[in-house]
Amino acid sequence: MGQDQTKQQIEKGLRLYQSNQTDKALHVWTKVLEKTSDPGGKFRVLGCLITAHSEMGKYKDMLKYALDQIDTAREMEDPDYLTEGYLNLARSNEKLCDFQKTVSYCKTCLNMQGTTVSLQLNGQVCLSMGNAFLGLSVFQKALESYEKALRYAHNNDDKMLECRVCCSLGNIYVQLKESMKIALQHGDRPLQALCLLNFADIHRSRHDVDALDSLQRAQELADGMGNKLCTLKVHCLSEGIYRSRGQQEELREQVVKFLQCVEELELYCGMCGESIGDRDQKLQALPCSHIFHLKCLQTNGTKGCPKCFKSSMKPAFV
Repeated sequence: MGQDQTKQQIEKGLRLYQSNQTDKALHVWTKVLEKTSDPGGKFRVLGCLITAHSEMGKYKDMLKYALDQIDTAREMEDPDYLTEGYLNLARSNEKLCDFQKTVSYCKTCLNMQGTTVSLQLNGQVCLSMGNAFLGLSVFQKALESYEKALRYAHNNDDKMLECRVCCSLGNIYVQLKESMKIALQHGDRPLQALCLLNFADIHRSRHDVDALDSLQRAQELADGMGNKLCTLKVHCLSEGIYRSRGQQEELREQVVKFLQCVEELELYCGMCGESIGDRDQKLQALPCSHIFHLKCLQTNGTKGCPKCFKSSMKPAFV
């Protein structure tokens, strides 16, 4: 099947799909996929199949076609096709709730050096990334991704993307409010404190005066529970707010409290003995609950915990 015939059959499938004859449309597109010799046509028909299976809720099939599409894009060696392929791969994993892969594929999209077509897709990429971060409950990064997507929507006058982003933005606050509601119903004070910290972090990034109110309430809850780690986070966020406002006296007070909290927690690396309270340092917790600087573990050269010598399978980043 040549290029012109492939195009005609794809458009026939689209007409059937738009008239709600989904099964007939899928049959036409599947036949095109089997017979076409045109890589561009194959890529396009795979895109139609991806969209259809997404709307039908058949996400595993959606992922299968997305993988076929990325293979086709690699054969064509075209950055625009690659960007679109990785975006569909990200969306497929988003639908399947594999949010780590979604973020990874979205970052690949944003790193692609394509033409204007690729740049127009960046807003959709940022939206998918925001949805993935929201699924991971990383609210601040979700908000940042949504705001980037909104800027792309405004720059490209893309009203549909703008509408989708606004819906997703609302989900951040819905999820936090629902979590807070559940925490209040069950008297779960740690969860209340976590929700307040997330609210404060979002407000802080937007220079909102509500941030300090949320942090003050979170600190009250943390002090009541004796939760020093939560208190540590409160002081860290408060320090950032006072630093941005140039309130030096309050800033010094938060720095002192932060260091006191680190001292009380005895947060020190089990290898080098230095404090692990610095925000710019990457940490790693082992299953035995001992925490180390990542750089110390990388130079350790052993598979066991340097402190208790237990086997350390599947370490987690802090």
